[in-house]
Amino acid sequence: MAHTNGSTKSLTPLRPGIYAPTMTFFDPDTEDLDIPTIKKHAVRLAKAGLVGLVTMGSNGEAVHLSRDEKTAVTRATREALDEAGFSDVAVICGASEQSIRGTIELCKEGKAAGAEYALLVPPSYYRTAMDESRLEEYFTAVADKSPLPLILYNYPGAVAGIDMDSDFIIKISQHPNIVGTKFTCGNTGKLTRVASTIDAVTHHKQGSGYMAFGGMADFTAQTACSGGSGIIAGGANVLPKTCVKVWNLWGEGKYDEAMKLQAILSRGDWVLTKAAIPGTKQAIQLGYGYGGYPRKPLRRMSEKEVQAMGEKLQEVMKVEKSL
Repeated sequence: MAHTNGSTKSLTPLRPGIYAPTMTFFDPDTEDLDIPTIKKHAVRLAKAGLVGLVTMGSNGEAVHLSRDEKTAVTRATREALDEAGFSDVAVICGASEQSIRGTIELCKEGKAAGAEYALLVPPSYYRTAMDESRLEEYFTAVADKSPLPLILYNYPGAVAGIDMDSDFIIKISQHPNIVGTKFTCGNTGKLTRVASTIDAVTHHKQGSGYMAFGGMADFTAQTACSGGSGIIAGGANVLPKTCVKVWNLWGEGKYDEAMKLQAILSRGDWVLTKAAIPGTKQAIQLGYGYGGYPRKPLRRMSEKEVQAMGEKLQEVMKVEKSL
């Protein structure tokens, strides 16, 4: 149980299931935040069965936003969920900075904006200096002072190849204010070792309360099979109902059905993974009538590219629209 460093507000529990790192939407001409669309998107995902949302992750273009904009996005997301009757949907904010001091400040700002948990990647700008002892100090010192419980984010591709191993994750997760890990490394063996050692939440048990999240939609069923607690997946912005269905089928013991649907989900999620943020936003545009573009210098896809992507997504979108 997280100690939350003096906060008296009760936390929205992190439930097993599907979470999305939400996109941040902009005016296509000015690139100003499009708050109404940010709110609409949050509510659509909650209605589709997601149990938590992450603001200011890599999919949310956190690196493109000012501190005030990050706060505005998190606040709008929490407000939208509460106004729509989804107060039980937790909001997690990305709060990573390169220094301990800066990260603690972002955690405090996230809490003030309505977030209840913080997601942290390791600092990596000074990559050669970031040995295990430095990483341990970083996460421990932030956990000591953060008003938000922390979820570790193992994403080597975003942090100059830093890949926290299971021994390290298990060790630092003994801190009472570290409550989970997101495994975007895709290593289900690592997830299994961490989840089993710490007794993570699963479909059928609360365990220690620790959350072991898969980090991509294309191993949703595999995360469940490995004793995981859910997924935090960019593909859930486009395919939330399909992700939820795969997760629920596994939880119901319908393993063959879950894996059959997982195959379709994996094919679709690979299309989105290759198209990255520009493509994910355009997939939302195709499927739901909003989405737009990322901030520059990320590129805008051509009409021809969008059409080709849409054709490749037809199989999984047919399933999504049927649910």
